[in-house]
Amino acid sequence: MSRAFVKEDGPDNTPLPDLPISPHPNLVTPRGLADLQARLLATQARLRALRAREDRLDRLPEAAAERDIRYLEARIASAILVDPAAQPLDEVAFGLAVTVEDEAGRRTVWEITGEDEAQATARRIAPQAPLARALMGARLGEKVVWTRPAGEVTLTVTGIARPE
Repeated sequence: MSRAFVKEDGPDNTPLPDLPISPHPNLVTPRGLADLQARLLATQARLRALRAREDRLDRLPEAAAERDIRYLEARIASAILVDPAAQPLDEVAFGLAVTVEDEAGRRTVWEITGEDEAQATARRIAPQAPLARALMGARLGEKVVWTRPAGEVTLTVTGIARPE
């Protein structure tokens, strides 16, 4: 085949733009760091499999994997490990689980984790989340005000523990 018909430069060969990196310090728990490392290994394996394909006409999946690897490597390199086991339990801090009670008496446990580990459905929130900002530094029995789009909620800190 003539080189004239081979597509060497084009959108499939251009690197994808990097994923945005948070401007905040990259605090991570041991679980969060292990998760980042596992995600990096899995993405590297996926890239190897993509490069081993017989038919490599579509390079977009490879570019996406390369972009994800750059992101994960940057997050691991900037990680500031905070071990919850070393945190005192006298006030709410990064890496700890906090039990709060709202005005209606409903109790909820939230864990303050790194941004990459945060997942609201698992009740894990990043330190930059409005709820985490309201809770950080609070002591047992203290009331905090959580400002939400739906209005303010007063919460009482009823427990501070290390996550299980």
